[in-house]
Amino acid sequence: MPRPVPVPIPAVRDGVSPSCIVLPGRGAGTMLDFLAERLPMVTRAEWLQRILDGDVVDEHGGAVTERRAFEPGARLFYYRSLVAEPELPFAEQVVYRDEHLVVADKPHFMPVVPSGRYLHSTLLVRLKRQLGLPELSPLHRIDRDTAGLVLLSVQQATRGRYQALFRDRQIVKHYDAVAPWREDLVFPREHASRVEESTQFFRMQEVTGEPNSLTRMEVLDVKSPWALYRLAPVTGKRHQLRVHMAALGLPLRNDPFYPVVDDPAEGDYSRPLQLLARSLSFRDPLSGEQRYFESLQRLELPSR
Repeated sequence: MPRPVPVPIPAVRDGVSPSCIVLPGRGAGTMLDFLAERLPMVTRAEWLQRILDGDVVDEHGGAVTERRAFEPGARLFYYRSLVAEPELPFAEQVVYRDEHLVVADKPHFMPVVPSGRYLHSTLLVRLKRQLGLPELSPLHRIDRDTAGLVLLSVQQATRGRYQALFRDRQIVKHYDAVAPWREDLVFPREHASRVEESTQFFRMQEVTGEPNSLTRMEVLDVKSPWALYRLAPVTGKRHQLRVHMAALGLPLRNDPFYPVVDDPAEGDYSRPLQLLARSLSFRDPLSGEQRYFESLQRLELPSR
């Protein structure tokens, strides 16, 4: 008989939702043995400390103890923690909020969701904590390096209606970008290519084959040798705008990944990527109202 799927018991702690892992159908040893083997990025000693602190529980809210035996199919919930997390000297702004949506204006350098070295300094965790919205979830993501608008769902009950807008390409997104000016390229233009992961997991690349990405491009202003571009992604491949512009010989100003990797040192915020998620527009699937949101931030062309 299949196991019931209960509602997760653990609550959001200081804006952080618990992570969940399902034990396989076969196994031996203890729960601690399983966690240390399956998730080795956390040391066995750290898993033990989390267990002793009561930070690992089962699907019924029962504590996982140091000697509790492996239970096939069990669901375990645990809270992520970081020994030392960088503190970002920036703050997001909420530009809109109702019972279904939050629209946030994210600064450069802030991740949208917890990953790697960032947990409490992410947009999602900060907003959950500040707004008291435990079910808040991003409907899309922009890179940590990119600033601008992020649309988030307030409640699970209506989330699917808004997720469908992205799936069906019913949301119009515009980005502003600062990149070199080339007189030999004609604008406005469209750039279509096949974008796939590269051998470096954090970078994407263009390859031969049927295009799976499309970006519309126009020029807003020129102050040679730089120009301000308006980019409209029709598709949503990871790093799409950065890859497409670099492929045209127009790498975005201060891009740490394209065309070559030049990641700044930890704590260096002096060279923000010149890419801004400027606006979002769509017809609200619940009210039928036409929605338009615009970032409060602006990119400026450098003097030289």
